[in-house]
Amino acid sequence: MRKGAERGFRIWSVWDPSQLEADFAPRLEEASEELLLTDFSDETALRETIARTARRNRIDAVLHCGHGSSVLPVVREAWRLGLSMNPPAVYERLRSGDGEGQVPAGAPRVGVETLTVDGIHHVVGMTAQRTTGPPDFLVTGWLHPAPLTDDEQKFISEVVEERLTASGYRFGPAHTEVALLPYGPRIVSCRAHLGGDRIPLLVEIARGFDLEAAVFTGLLGSPPVVPRAFQYAETGFFLLPEGRLETYTGTEDIAVTPWVRGARFPYTAGDRTVPVGDPRTRRAYVVVEGSTPEVTRERVAKARQDLVADIRPVAR
Repeated sequence: MRKGAERGFRIWSVWDPSQLEADFAPRLEEASEELLLTDFSDETALRETIARTARRNRIDAVLHCGHGSSVLPVVREAWRLGLSMNPPAVYERLRSGDGEGQVPAGAPRVGVETLTVDGIHHVVGMTAQRTTGPPDFLVTGWLHPAPLTDDEQKFISEVVEERLTASGYRFGPAHTEVALLPYGPRIVSCRAHLGGDRIPLLVEIARGFDLEAAVFTGLLGSPPVVPRAFQYAETGFFLLPEGRLETYTGTEDIAVTPWVRGARFPYTAGDRTVPVGDPRTRRAYVVVEGSTPEVTRERVAKARQDLVADIRPVAR
């Protein structure tokens, strides 16, 4: 939202209050003309909010920047108002053919970031999942760019572009998760939004390309020009045991470490922490830069070591 405002866009933000974390709200209010709160589970109220806001403020475009069950109601209303470049059926077709249940847990996976402008799909980059390894292969972070051969990148790009073209996707970012199998790449999921877990920041650090800003310049019809990566960037989640946080130290030291490019630890004393593998684990993370994947892995490990948290087990 901030990057759009910096480029001259006037932005009205619609959020579900149950999904809005306290430290985000002030920044959203600052970057938005207005922050509107509505229950996303109430489709009628959500669509009425979109329609009322669009009419009152002469909105030119409606973008759903997240995921989940609210996507289709928003897109349906935006399409009805003539404010979406993609018809609702596109989002349903993007989801068709997902192969989550048909891919072995241990298969390496990459996230493919694309930006589509005027129906042309531009591959921005590929990001490798970091996991705990066997037996569970829980996601612990992301590395950009993914260490792939030119041929592997070519095959993956073709598979992703084929899915986007077949869906009829005309505009917007997409995050496609691809499993690398012995017989070739297979799409696990394809969604019309920016990659989460600070992947756009990894792209910016490794390539000098601002994917979030490019979404707004794309609205004006400017296709992205993506440079080659000149270094690596990695997001690592802070891996905490489940329980209740008593005390913690180290966040200040992590924040001033030269190779750290971002960090978030949204917990305070008394908060409940969740085990590795829970999606809420991704709320707390560190982002580092480095010359090789080995260097970024070591730096993430160092940041995790620097965070000292006293967590009391809680009975289930």
